[in-house]
Amino acid sequence: MKRIRLFSFMNNFIIILSIAFILCFAVFSNCSYVYETKYIDVPLDHFSYNDNRTFSLKYLVNDSYWKIENGPIFFYTGNEGDIEIFAQNTGFLWESAVEFNALIVFAEHRYYGTSLPFGNLSLTEPKYFGYLTSEQALADFVDVIYHIKTVEKFNQSSQEKIPHNRLNPVIAFGGSYGGMLAAWMRMKYPAVIEGALASSAPIWQFTGMSSCNAFYDITTSVYNSTSHHCINNIRKSWTVIKNITISENGKNWINEHWKLCTPIKVEEDVNVLINWLTNVYVNMAMINYPYSANFLMPVPANPVKEMCKHLNHSYSFDEKLLMAVFRAVSVYFNYTGCSTCLQWKSDPSTNLDSNAWNIQACTEMVMPICSNAQTDMFVPQEWNFKNYLKKCFKTYGMYPQKYKIEKLYGGKKLNAISNIIFSNGELDPWMSGGVTYAMSPTIYPVVISKSAHHLDLRAANKHDPISVIKARKFYIKIFRKWIVKYYNKLRRLNSKFIHFTPLSF
Repeated sequence: MKRIRLFSFMNNFIIILSIAFILCFAVFSNCSYVYETKYIDVPLDHFSYNDNRTFSLKYLVNDSYWKIENGPIFFYTGNEGDIEIFAQNTGFLWESAVEFNALIVFAEHRYYGTSLPFGNLSLTEPKYFGYLTSEQALADFVDVIYHIKTVEKFNQSSQEKIPHNRLNPVIAFGGSYGGMLAAWMRMKYPAVIEGALASSAPIWQFTGMSSCNAFYDITTSVYNSTSHHCINNIRKSWTVIKNITISENGKNWINEHWKLCTPIKVEEDVNVLINWLTNVYVNMAMINYPYSANFLMPVPANPVKEMCKHLNHSYSFDEKLLMAVFRAVSVYFNYTGCSTCLQWKSDPSTNLDSNAWNIQACTEMVMPICSNAQTDMFVPQEWNFKNYLKKCFKTYGMYPQKYKIEKLYGGKKLNAISNIIFSNGELDPWMSGGVTYAMSPTIYPVVISKSAHHLDLRAANKHDPISVIKARKFYIKIFRKWIVKYYNKLRRLNSKFIHFTPLSF
């Protein structure tokens, strides 16, 4: 199906939300994590009593470090792509599992990877993709956990095998959308999940919970901290691009000097180019790590700083400004010098499924994002839900419900919630929708200075800032607290048969 461009630039950024995480440390990691691939049949619709259809959901398991008698289960809630990518690139979970003798499980999200309920038809029309929701996915994950924890034991008296539940505590991990799911799973199924680490999880990036301007404001602040000239030049460049491309000569100039693989010809092409540039600036803010990395494209250490080196001056001529912009974005698309032209019409190559996510964005994942060119450095773009709704229905035949997530998971009312770590990188645009203050004694909001999009979930690196190292140590401390408390409570319950006498009236 045709990918739609309709969500005030949000369409691309939701995909970008997990790209940095998916490709997180491949360039530096020489290890290849080992796991066993397994499958479980789960209901197509967990909430229906007259539909018994099932499909095969994939999950990955590693029990190399697991002590069955007391080791926890570290459970990753899958994002918008092949689960193998997440398993190979979530170093902190693997490193923590060794310390805690944990079982490692990565569960794939329905409608992503190979967990397709209707095969190639899964994303073709509403009657097939109507079962793609976060609520259904969480229920899938619960089934995976119950399946893993349920073993058959031989009953000596009856000579039959009977089901027996392992009592190991489960801690959920996730980053980006996966982090949202990890948090929501603890909220929705506290009897199944003992605690959750939700990294860069914008569970408040929904209608009425945060300002739609905040995302671009944070992005701009990342650039502003490097160079005020940089944001001024980026802000000015939008008008220059639009003005120069009014004439055919101007279009030809930018086609030639920016080495565009496909020449811009009409006004809509100019809008697409501006959209591409916007994505690049946001990408760079998200992956603004202190060491070089290979994400959407190979980028140097501190890529925003490297980009702004080309935009740190005042330019008296429009053409000079545009050439400076071209050199700046080349840090993103041609850092290695291997690209012969700029593929401005192509989305970044990833293992994420943008079609499936766009469907979610047109149902429950309505995340308003807007810009104003005053507090941010981007082209003004308002958030208009009515237009959003019309385009969703035209494209997918689905009506988005902007308050659905709040109704399902409580929005900002977290006072009754416990045992969740919400981590946010101070340099991450998605902190705009992150949980940054506590609403109960066992909600732990963590804001990590000098950290971009879920840097804390990456494998340890010698260039990690002290703030990230301290945050990971804090997570370990909290994990240990959750696990010890769980087993202490279990021992108390097992040592006494506690019977509560019902009240009589």
